[in-house]
Amino acid sequence: MTAVPEFEFRTSNACKYNNDDPRCVEVATNVPGKVAVRNSATGRTVEFTAVEWTEFLAGAKLGEFDLSA
Repeated sequence: MTAVPEFEFRTSNACKYNNDDPRCVEVATNVPGKVAVRNSATGRTVEFTAVEWTEFLAGAKLGEFDLSA
């Protein structure tokens, strides 16, 4: 039986962590085929396939998720 590797999360360099307001998004890409995103304040994690993550990033770069004022 093979052990399932644990996610190794990293925080963006753009995150300005503040102990009074500890909200940062953390991402783990160390497990082959999976990407996990975690909220540093709550610890809640959402998992994506590598394909889903790649498609999300492509859409974000194209502005698909931009909000109108």
